[in-house]
Amino acid sequence: MDRIRIVGGNKLNGTIPISGAKNAALPLMIAGLLTEETLILDNVPRLADVAQLQRILGNHGVDITSVGKRVGDREYQGQTLHISASDIIDTTAPYELVSRMRASFWVIAPLVARMRQARVSLPGGCAIGTRPVDLLMMALEKLGADISIDRGYVVAMAPDGLRGGRIDFPKVTVSGTHVALMAASLARGSTVIDNAACEPEIADVASCLNKMGAHIQGAGTPRITVEGVARLHGARHTVLPDRIEAGTYAIAATMTGGDVQLAGARPELLQSALDVLKRAGAEISVNDEGIRIARNGAGIRPVTVSTAPFPGFPTDLQAQLMALMVRAQGASEITETIFENRFMHVQELARLGARISLAGETARIDGIAQLRGAPVMATDLRASVSLVIAGLAAEGETMVNRVYHLDRGFERLEEKLKACGASIERISD
Repeated sequence: MDRIRIVGGNKLNGTIPISGAKNAALPLMIAGLLTEETLILDNVPRLADVAQLQRILGNHGVDITSVGKRVGDREYQGQTLHISASDIIDTTAPYELVSRMRASFWVIAPLVARMRQARVSLPGGCAIGTRPVDLLMMALEKLGADISIDRGYVVAMAPDGLRGGRIDFPKVTVSGTHVALMAASLARGSTVIDNAACEPEIADVASCLNKMGAHIQGAGTPRITVEGVARLHGARHTVLPDRIEAGTYAIAATMTGGDVQLAGARPELLQSALDVLKRAGAEISVNDEGIRIARNGAGIRPVTVSTAPFPGFPTDLQAQLMALMVRAQGASEITETIFENRFMHVQELARLGARISLAGETARIDGIAQLRGAPVMATDLRASVSLVIAGLAAEGETMVNRVYHLDRGFERLEEKLKACGASIERISD
């Protein structure tokens, strides 16, 4: 199993290209099930989760080809996927595939919308809380699907097709909004989605669906309206840049000091995180190439932050920010409001010398001047990269074990950091 070895103390200086957003690429790939024509996706990141979803879609009879680099492509440019679901041969998504990645459960929406039936295993994924699928099932029921549970599988039936309806989510749900959008696109009549998630990835998926012939308005706001169509056609769409990856490298640059250009990053996608980093002492400027982050000499200032749905501070950057606050000049507080069990990185950061105390949903971090390298264990995707950030600033060697979590969400992480001066390498046993 691969490990990542880091010798801390080097400032980061240079350019880090930002890859396509995993959290948009996955639902966009699933949306390919909605049409018998080919959907072409550009700037798809090369991630373990993308490869796993290709296997899951292949089980349904979807043909996916990855086009290689072309003349003029920039370094790290994402892959282009041609997704063809002309013949869906199986409407069952089995446990052994779905259990490895929670987002794959979302295939239930296009399958029941287009094929009028689906049988999908209850999901797996990161161990950061239950993240139940009840709101997803509720959304499909509002559109006329008959939902039942059979031996660990969710069975959705709509023999006469889905019909438009009103979906009022009791709490903001990104996965529920994705499912509702895909299902409503092929439902007869109008659908109104209230308390919809406003994340940029939702708007990106809606933009692609509209290119495919859907009639969606309001994506990116709490109320989305969808006028169903009889069929969708093929289209070409470019995945938006990954705001979580951009925020992660911005935090790494703030942690180590130095000066880093985040090429292709879009500030409007992560403004709340940039505001927090400014409060923490980072210098941030926006230019034609993306976002520039620098911290030269100034200490890291403590901050108080609560995670919140977009446009608030992202839960997917909480662990990274905590790693930064470990070296702040004073006490910080971070409150996690989205997922339970998302403080599993605390005990691993403590191995590097961090002083963190937990009280319910809130972590208090008492900053220290110096971390010391140690062997640590990754517990989930975002927690694992927080350990990398801490290791970059720690004295001596840090060995991050179980880095397959990192490969699920960060494309060529060690290459991008090494190009900016980090002493980091992957060790394959």
